[in-house]
Amino acid sequence: MLLSEIHEKVNSYKIKWRGHATQRLNQRRITRSNAIHALLNGDIIEDYPEDFPFPSCLVLDSDENDLPLHIVCSIGQDFLWIITVYRPDSNRWENDNKTRKR
Repeated sequence: MLLSEIHEKVNSYKIKWRGHATQRLNQRRITRSNAIHALLNGDIIEDYPEDFPFPSCLVLDSDENDLPLHIVCSIGQDFLWIITVYRPDSNRWENDNKTRKR
């Protein structure tokens, strides 16, 4: 998946929010606008080409409050699917929020 594909879907409002993503946004007090901002400004840090039903990726950026944000998303059926959104956990991620701890 390419960032240009993500940007095209966001800019054309072809976004579907999975129920899990919506639930997590509410639980974690993250807004959809935070997620959209991250998708338009972030970087893909991991690819999951074997994910089902569509290949997915992990995007990292900071939100408007400069807090790190991870978004797992995929493209399929002409939509960008938002699978989940979360703040990286310092117990699982290095300080750069790009590298998983071993």
